[in-house]
Amino acid sequence: MEFTSPTLQFHENGYEVQDPRIKPARGVGINRPSELPSTMDVLIVGEGPAGMTTAAQLSAFPELNVRLIEKRPSMLLVGQADGIQARSVETFQAFGFGQRIVEESYRITEMAFWKPDPNNPKNIIRTAVAPDDPAKISEFPHIIINQARVMQYFGDFMRNGPSKMVPDYGIRYVSHTIDESDEYPVKVQLLRDGKEFSVRTKYLVGADGARSQIRKDIGATRLGQQAFHSWGVMDTLSISNFPDLRTKCAIQSSQGSILLIPREGGQLTRMYVDLGVTDPNDNGKVRSTTIEQIIKYANNILHPYTVDVKDVAWHSVYEVGHRVTDRFDDVPAELVGQRLPRVFILGDACHTHSAKAGQGMNVSIQDGFNLAWKLGHVLMGLAPPSLLSSYTGERQVIAQNLIDFDLKWSSMMAAKPEDFESPTALEDFYVQTAEFPAGFMTEYQTSLLTGTKEHQALAKGYPVGKRFKSALVSRRSDGNPVELGHTALADGKYRIYVFADPPKAGQPSKVTDLAAWLEKNAASPLVGEGRLDWFDTKVIYQQPHLEFELLDAPVVFRPPYGKFKLMQYDRVFGVHPTHNIFEERGISREGAIVVVRPDQYVAQVLPLTATKELGEYFEGVMPHKYTNGKANGV
Repeated sequence: MEFTSPTLQFHENGYEVQDPRIKPARGVGINRPSELPSTMDVLIVGEGPAGMTTAAQLSAFPELNVRLIEKRPSMLLVGQADGIQARSVETFQAFGFGQRIVEESYRITEMAFWKPDPNNPKNIIRTAVAPDDPAKISEFPHIIINQARVMQYFGDFMRNGPSKMVPDYGIRYVSHTIDESDEYPVKVQLLRDGKEFSVRTKYLVGADGARSQIRKDIGATRLGQQAFHSWGVMDTLSISNFPDLRTKCAIQSSQGSILLIPREGGQLTRMYVDLGVTDPNDNGKVRSTTIEQIIKYANNILHPYTVDVKDVAWHSVYEVGHRVTDRFDDVPAELVGQRLPRVFILGDACHTHSAKAGQGMNVSIQDGFNLAWKLGHVLMGLAPPSLLSSYTGERQVIAQNLIDFDLKWSSMMAAKPEDFESPTALEDFYVQTAEFPAGFMTEYQTSLLTGTKEHQALAKGYPVGKRFKSALVSRRSDGNPVELGHTALADGKYRIYVFADPPKAGQPSKVTDLAAWLEKNAASPLVGEGRLDWFDTKVIYQQPHLEFELLDAPVVFRPPYGKFKLMQYDRVFGVHPTHNIFEERGISREGAIVVVRPDQYVAQVLPLTATKELGEYFEGVMPHKYTNGKANGV
């Protein structure tokens, strides 16, 4: 994969010599107290993928006092999850570490399928090898890396950002109560060093895992089933004569099944080893299975091959369960529309499933990305508090879709070869459903945040409600090829991509008229004190970059910024010489406006002349009556 990341911007406030990823402290980052404050805007409980993503995104709002607590005494060193789907890598790119994490990861490019030898069923043979992304649905790879490293990268982003956020370790959540008459309505009881104390917050975020106490406290119900099928999982350094030890494999034998996943570093290998059906009345006896027994099961399944385990980095035993919580916030069904949420749950706290589809960490990251910018906008006074009700509405259906998919995949992995109607059923399912586990089937429905498909024909490759799919363009200022989607940072901003009509920059056109409206009209979402700071507006012309001049593009696409009001040079593009984005993404030659939410999902597709509709959309999600600055009482 070739990354074409946008050039880091710095020097806008004067010449700098330090690492440009380390931002000067602003807001709460200035003299940030090491002790947990008594009041705060958001308290996040849990340092897992969901909690850390939420904290990292909120760290981009240095005006907000946000803290993350974790009951462990220190940072995570070894994580259970390791599969990183392409959508997550795309998200990491927005946080500035996509390229770096890929460099140290194991990259999955294909999957091998092993089944009993028809001539000798006690032995297994390789029957197929399938590409991991046969449809080329993403320019990002499917990678394997320890969850702990992902948390460290998010931690670096937080610590290096203007708020200088770091987790507060050794603090355990106990309970909470709500008093809406207080400026900080949520009173949270915590425990540290055996002593209980309380803090107050405007919003509480529960990322406290599958046994979430916060889920129990808000009265949310887990719906689903326990499969009563157990698996042993082990990360090992081994010597083996199995030829595909460094290839992802689905292995089915007469003795059971293995999902084999190579790990980062060139030697570490993970095996999910089938331990068979368990008795629902044995009080979890299977969890006492030893590592020696797991290794023995693995060797039986791999016959005639063997694996000689030299070192075990981590191992566990688990029973498959498929559950999703009935709601992801503290508003009961009968009160939806009558009150607004104060408490949210995300990640394993609201959906649990098997590990074999590689979805747990990935979906949890998207939960956090979805919720965090909404909290940021509401607390900054940019959006109405009703925006927060969209979190449950959007993410619960995604979790249910995941449960349905995982139930099918894990059942197929546990089945015997003779149970399938077709000898290629497993690999066929893997190939045909590749887009779902990669994270690209999420499609948010029409709502306050997501428009209708009335004008979808203007940009067929950018379905409303789905994530904005990148494509190459040429930056006019220097001719560099740039992946347009990679310019979207995790900064809480809306993106307005303007795909031009046929005239060149500087000529009368619909783009010229739209730009004048965006810059000066009172109904424009960009007009008003501080509002321009929350938008990233770019233009893509139909001509190659050398066929028009940068300074002929309207000023709204190259706005002043920083201490010296320098010009933005990186928001005007022409088509790439070999990858025409208009053709690749089905964009009308009459042009189009594509509005993208801060979490990278397409919110609207509109004609270039639809200023009224554009203004109305943003008046719903970012009304002009809200001012830029921290709002009181939200």
